[in-house]
Amino acid sequence: MSVITPNQFKRGAKIELDGEPYAVVEYLHIKCGRGGANVRTKVKSLRTGAVIERTFKSDEKIKQPDFEEKEMQYMYSDGEKFYFMDTQSYEQIEIGTDGVGDNYLFMPENIMVSVQIFNGQPIGIDLPNFVELEVTETDPGLKGDTVSGGSKPATVSTGGTVNVPLFINIGDVLKIDTREQIYMERVRTAR
Repeated sequence: MSVITPNQFKRGAKIELDGEPYAVVEYLHIKCGRGGANVRTKVKSLRTGAVIERTFKSDEKIKQPDFEEKEMQYMYSDGEKFYFMDTQSYEQIEIGTDGVGDNYLFMPENIMVSVQIFNGQPIGIDLPNFVELEVTETDPGLKGDTVSGGSKPATVSTGGTVNVPLFINIGDVLKIDTREQIYMERVRTAR
């Protein structure tokens, strides 16, 4: 079991609190007048995504979790579980809908994702920052309407919906930011 002190915190550092894995989002060293220093932090649960604030004494020992991230290929979903495969060992794992969250809306089959494993159990995934997906449903595009600034909803091949400019048509391939779930640019136009 390895431990770190709050003085060693960095953004993204993994710690274990109350048996749950967290990542440090923000930290601030505070020196009190006569007492010891404290470290005020915001940490994000790697299981639920909830962000909490916590203050630690600077010399407090904090356990580091048995945590790893593994690149795996998304295979398919049966509606209740999502199946991933390690492309090196061909080992397959399954993760429930609570571990995948709404990432499935922008997760095409065969995409490589980062699977988070805590104490030997998969608990969640991170998608690549950007994916390219085809538009399957939207209102007809308006030719020449590129500067009006209007937008409309478009459904992509994985089932997710994003707001897009009015000139986007069915069949266009879009670059989507998976962190914010927003349209970035049109990569290819429909044939």
